[in-house]
Amino acid sequence: MHGGPVFSLWAKTILAAPRVWVPVLGVVWLAAATTGLWILWQYDNTPGVAAQAPSDWPASTSLTRAADRPTLVMLAHPHCTCTRASLGELAEAIARARTAPRTYVLFLASKRLGDGWEQSDLWRTAASLPGVTVVRDDDGQQAKQFGAATSGQTLLYDATGALIFSGGITGARAHAGDNVGRQSLVALLNREPAPRSGTSVFGCPLFNPGS
Repeated sequence: MHGGPVFSLWAKTILAAPRVWVPVLGVVWLAAATTGLWILWQYDNTPGVAAQAPSDWPASTSLTRAADRPTLVMLAHPHCTCTRASLGELAEAIARARTAPRTYVLFLASKRLGDGWEQSDLWRTAASLPGVTVVRDDDGQQAKQFGAATSGQTLLYDATGALIFSGGITGARAHAGDNVGRQSLVALLNREPAPRSGTSVFGCPLFNPGS
């Protein structure tokens, strides 16, 4: 009988516990979800390393520049999921251009990883775009000629070989849709004033640190 009040108090505490912990767990869950979304947002909106592109068409590149129209070069990593959006924006830009540029998409290839490593679904997507020449870039030698470091880096040289645009054509990592990079590229291809001559590029690194 002496344990009756103690037992009753213990029972009441146990029964009340769910009502106490549910709000606490809700707050913890909300904080974790908010933190996760913030980390994802920060990742999506953090640009990659911009290209140190030569201001004139590099004489050492094996690519042939057009003398009668602009030449567009996109550097890509074959396994960067962000690059799918860049290829989609490239297709949109070409479709809106009154003068189609000579267009190259260079895919990083690795001798160490063997033949065929570069021929991913992104390679096939690029190869299906009208007027696009897909190039295997062994160990990124051509990317280095153009000073590129991030997948999705897009460069536009005019008919004289002068660099007139350098940047990305997506608004964030893996995000397709209207953005200032694509707007600028289309304007330049149509010989109209462009909002910018350079934009941030969002994508995976082309090279591992130290490579």
